Amino acid sequence: MTNPSLVDPALADAPADATVSAPDVLVKSFRSLERYTIALRHADGRASALTRDVLHVGPVVGVLAIDPSRNVIVLIRQFRLAAHLALGLGELVEIVAGHVEHGESAEEAARRECREEIGVDPRTLHPILRFMPAPGVNDEHTTLFVGIVDSSEVPERAGAATETEDTQPICVDMETALAALNEGKVHNGYLIIALQWLALNRHKIETIIATE
Repeated sequence: MTNPSLVDPALADAPADATVSAPDVLVKSFRSLERYTIALRHADGRASALTRDVLHVGPVVGVLAIDPSRNVIVLIRQFRLAAHLALGLGELVEIVAGHVEHGESAEEAARRECREEIGVDPRTLHPILRFMPAPGVNDEHTTLFVGIVDSSEVPERAGAATETEDTQPICVDMETALAALNEGKVHNGYLIIALQWLALNRHKIETIIATE
């Protein structure tokens, strides 16, 4: 058995040598679905002709809302049709998340989404990472924050009335949240990524608080 070749230790995403056509709009609705043709040139000289459809979502924020003084995370529960259809688990547990509106910064959007979805403003916000949850099908790209909140101010119900959004904020201690992650009881990707960050970086919370 031969050893696999190892990649350069400086592992990172990189630009592609691709020529992309103008979009053909397939669906124009709350999100637009567009089709592209691509001429892709590979590093070894090969060329590929591709056709791909992209659902346009754009910039999004997520907030892991933490009350360090009570060792509590503030999450939400809300209905998601896709989870209902795919898993029969439509009442999904999630972190605060939402679209960055035109003219907003990521931090402004994160504050607004906290206010709308859990009913409180974060004292401070701290960006921790960026990711694309499903780059094979859409262009959604997310900035994830830790938000320091006072969980005693969280109401029983929240949600943006203008978006017919109904969210149930829930306060759980960190151990309960991490146990749910470990036991595979939650399925929302944003929540899983945020909790995995917390599991690896919980020791950094005190440093984050010290910068307030």
